[in-house]
Amino acid sequence: MTQTLHSYDSERLSTYLEQHVAGFSGMAEITKFSDGQSNPTYKLTDTTGSHFVLRAKPPGTLLKSAHAVDREFRVMTALATSAVPVPKMLHLSGEDSPMGAQFLVMEHLAGRVFWDPALPEQSPEFRRDAYHALVRTLAALHDVDPRAVGLADFGKPGNYFSRQVSRWTGQYRACETQARPDMDWSIDWLERNMVQDDGQATIVHGDYRLDNVMFDADTPDMIAVLDWELSTLGHPFADLAYQCMGLRLPQDGMIKGLKGIDRTAQGLPEEAEYVAQYCALRGIKPPENWVFYMVFSFFRLAAILEGVLHRAQSGNASNPRDIGMMSGTINTLAEAAKHTAQATRAAEAAVDRTG
Repeated sequence: MTQTLHSYDSERLSTYLEQHVAGFSGMAEITKFSDGQSNPTYKLTDTTGSHFVLRAKPPGTLLKSAHAVDREFRVMTALATSAVPVPKMLHLSGEDSPMGAQFLVMEHLAGRVFWDPALPEQSPEFRRDAYHALVRTLAALHDVDPRAVGLADFGKPGNYFSRQVSRWTGQYRACETQARPDMDWSIDWLERNMVQDDGQATIVHGDYRLDNVMFDADTPDMIAVLDWELSTLGHPFADLAYQCMGLRLPQDGMIKGLKGIDRTAQGLPEEAEYVAQYCALRGIKPPENWVFYMVFSFFRLAAILEGVLHRAQSGNASNPRDIGMMSGTINTLAEAAKHTAQATRAAEAAVDRTG
């Protein structure tokens, strides 16, 4: 863990938490979790030794709609009685909180977060079960009826991908730190190859991957899905493709992937297998336009990281440790988006020549 990112009066914060968080008995210690590039997250220890988690908006000027801890609080509260495991929400502050920014407080869970998707210290059987849990939970999330849990208004209806490409293009342009030709190419490709709205709309996590879930301390059972700041109502294949994106990323990057690993031997899923499991769990047909969803996923993550890099250059990164690798990672993602689109176009051209 690292030092705190926010400036605050510890006595005032302690008093506030005692007044608003059930069971909190006064601050003994606050430490920031060192990993992650989204909303700064802190472990609180009170005077009885009990632990809590505080998650706050970063300090400084933020992009509109970014770092929405209120949406995280709302969606996890709504999912508390569903088949999707989430931490218990305890409090949501206002913007004028003692931290100088809005924050939420939730229960502290004693589990494990794995940062390497290859799970190198685990057995093939553990890896297989962990990835099964990952896909089962994603299918369960997309099967939740938003209306039944009070989230009917959690996002705009229809044209999800069109709106998302427009949103992330705008945020990317607002934060652009340098010229990136592959991003320009990918944006143009996505706009020219936009998929038609097929009416599918579910709760989507927006950042669903192995290091945003928590497993039991001893087993591959999933006990919580974390980091919901990008959640909304959207197309379920956006989450699915985002999860599969990791299967195509290199192993040695800032965001570790599984490219080049003998996944069958290691108990790790192949992309087609993972997609098939998901579709079987939900009782739906395999996705069409898979290439579009993959290109979109690479582009979107690159745009998100451009915002993180811009924020870091302004001095308020949640985790400065990874900033040196950030620009190269953005280029890798943009290149992957372009390569995915071009490889498909080349394959189609080869079919046309032989047809």
